[in-house]
Formats: sequence, structure tokens, C-alpha cells
Amino acid sequence: MATRPAKATGNPGASRPRRAQGRGTPAPAKAPATAPAKAPAGAPVTASAVATSAVVPGQRPRALRLAAALQALEAAGMCVAAGFAAVATADGQSYQRASGVALTLIAVGTAVVFALFAVGLAKARPWIRTPVVMTQLAIGAWGIYLVKDHRLEWGVPMLLVAACCLAALFTPASLRALNRPPVRP
Repeated sequence: MATRPAKATGNPGASRPRRAQGRGTPAPAKAPATAPAKAPAGAPVTASAVATSAVVPGQRPRALRLAAALQALEAAGMCVAAGFAAVATADGQSYQRASGVALTLIAVGTAVVFALFAVGLAKARPWIRTPVVMTQLAIGAWGIYLVKDHRLEWGVPMLLVAACCLAALFTPASLRALNRPPVRP
């Protein structure tokens, strides 16, 4: 029996034996997946039922959608900051023109990265959790710095958005949606 080579993902046991088929023989059809039976309305909810209830693939948890929206809001905020930097550079308020241009480009690039993070959250990609958490911690630190320097109009919204995004990211439903499925040996 021939086997397919394992994918380059590094998953052990990724190669499976091929089925022997004659020429022109159609492959066997897969059985359709059945929906799990629902418990009666008055039945008590058990811990095992809650643990096995997975997130529906087509529907993302509300908290995860909120975290994605907040991340998109941060991307829009970075676009506003890039606009302010571009206007300041054009008015000659930058120490050197090259540093003003570089600051504007860095802000635009950061806005693009934040937007990509928002898309990853909206699609519930498991790899997105760590970059988003690190981003929120950095935004929180910048917000504290701005509040400390009496820039409340910038610092307080940054702190609120970062705290709300982290809270939405660490809800149980969001954690379940972002967890990778267990690897079976």
C-alpha cells in the first residue's frame, strides 16, 4: 500500500495510506455530518456539555467580533496619527523633513499591521492571539505615558480601547474560538 508524503506542517501522522481504487471507479462519498441532538428545554446544563460545545465554524463569538472591531478602531486611530504627522511634516514643523516622512511611513505601516490583526481576529485565526495581546500591552503603556504627560484626550481613549480589547480577547468563548484543535497521536 502506497502512502502520501507528510505535509510540511510538521504534524506527526500526517501521511495516510491511499485507498486502492480501480481505474474509473468513483471514490466513496463521505457521510454527511449530523447535528448533535439538543437537550430538552428543562434539562440541566452539565460541565461536560459546556466543555464539548464548540464554537460554530460560521459564527464567531460576540466578544471576538468586538475585539476585532476595537483592533480596527486602533488601525483607524493610527491612520489619524499618520495624517497629523504628514501635516506637521508638510508644514515644516518636523526637526528634519526626512524624520517626519519616516515617522509618517511608520505610522501608516503600523496602521496596516493593526488592520491585518483585526482581520485575523475576525476570522478567528489561532496565531493572532499573541500579537494582539502584545499590541494591546504596548498601547496600554503608551496610553499611561500620555496620561502621565497630561495628554488625557489621547491617553484615556487608548487605555480604554486596549483594556476592552484584552477583556474581549480573554473571554472563555474567544479563548475557545482561538484555540487550536488538539493533535491526535
